[in-house]
Amino acid sequence: MSYLSKQSAPPAPRHPRPLSRREWLRVGGLGTLGLSLSGLLGAQAQAVPVSVAGSFGRAKSCILIFMSGGPPQHETFDPKPGAPLEIRGSLGSIPTSVPGLHFSETLPYTAKLAHRMAVIRSMTTDINSHSTSGYYMLTGYQHSSKAENMPPDHSDWPSIASVVGTLKPAEGSPLSSVVLPEPVHNNPNILWPGQNGGFMGPTWHPHLLKCDPREDRVHIEGMSPPPGVSELRIQERSALLGQLDHHFNSQISAPGFVDFGRMQQKAFEVLHAPRSRAAFELDRESAAMRDAYGRHKFGQSALLARRLVEAGVRLVQVNWPREEGDTAIGNPLWDTHSKNTERVRDVLCPQFDKTYATLLGDLEQRGLLDETLVVVMGEFGRSPKINAAGGRDHWGQVFSVALAGAGIAGGQVIGSSDKIGGLPDSRPVRPPDLAATLFHLLGINPHGEFVDPLGRPRMLTNAGVALRELVGA
Repeated sequence: MSYLSKQSAPPAPRHPRPLSRREWLRVGGLGTLGLSLSGLLGAQAQAVPVSVAGSFGRAKSCILIFMSGGPPQHETFDPKPGAPLEIRGSLGSIPTSVPGLHFSETLPYTAKLAHRMAVIRSMTTDINSHSTSGYYMLTGYQHSSKAENMPPDHSDWPSIASVVGTLKPAEGSPLSSVVLPEPVHNNPNILWPGQNGGFMGPTWHPHLLKCDPREDRVHIEGMSPPPGVSELRIQERSALLGQLDHHFNSQISAPGFVDFGRMQQKAFEVLHAPRSRAAFELDRESAAMRDAYGRHKFGQSALLARRLVEAGVRLVQVNWPREEGDTAIGNPLWDTHSKNTERVRDVLCPQFDKTYATLLGDLEQRGLLDETLVVVMGEFGRSPKINAAGGRDHWGQVFSVALAGAGIAGGQVIGSSDKIGGLPDSRPVRPPDLAATLFHLLGINPHGEFVDPLGRPRMLTNAGVALRELVGA
């Protein structure tokens, strides 16, 4: 990361004065609400506003579907029917609602909505490692390493979800940016970098909501009172803490504590805002709607994402969830190193296809599609040549990304891969360009700056250019 080497040394940051025992007890008392201090601080922005102009901000919200493991472009959005069998595989292609445009036969429902979609067929990271290629896609900045299993670090770049949630906070919900139903990790439970606020600290972290949305009433850790603590009791504690805050906060001017009372109030809002709490009550949905999304974990996560967006959340990132016991199988998530055809045909694509098509249709019926950006992406694609185990291996050289909603002109393909789906053939698109596009559509200037905790200006994107086909520029 050469941008650090040329910066002059900033003044030493000011640190808050030590807290008294009474003050620490007051802060520690928040644990009785099931909320950590870092969770409270996550509501506070530490950046200067960015200016926007022109036609930015067509998207009022965003649902980002992250297909962990790396979906194969050949068996999804970029089939190669003219390639040899060892390249194209045994699955065929089908026409879509756009004349001349074909998807894989694994996506019959999605194919009917191609006129609503824009597909990037020339996405590239040139990285074949899950965690570091994923870091590139989730942040728009390249990791200093291309190795696998790089752990999260305090120097990581903030994720797109954290940037959007902080610089474009929700207006109608105490939740601005949400990640569900689980974080992304490699076997055995090695977390990826680039999934939180990085060097901006916990104030930028999106809200990670670990849950199983297949339940009728989704239980979210920290979103409901602990056992034995009534609603009235929590309100009484809120009032008491508010009284204690009045004098305490008036005496504190150190960074990180000035707005503590405001952040504490936001934590109570998350717990008790009717719209926020109701969004998690999936039993309010009809059985037919839940069936349409799919009763599996991914389907119900997408339904929960729609409910959260409807409740005013700015960005919801839905990570493809792991199956029970999938750490013991050879193809966890979309990582189809063996039996690729069987895995995508029988398990993965049927879930994605029906859920994604239902989500777009549901958003449109509710009048939300024109203001909700829906993005489908993974960390990379799969190799053009099928291996000896009938699988496809890691491939960051070229893969596909799909976007819909938020006024995007549908029925278009941006860029192309070569005749075997191995390299970009035209218009290569890199993660900084995708990040710039998402920021633009959400009303954040992709060429703007923010200030890090040491007072240094940082660029939102690394020379990323918003795709003109999508932003209308």
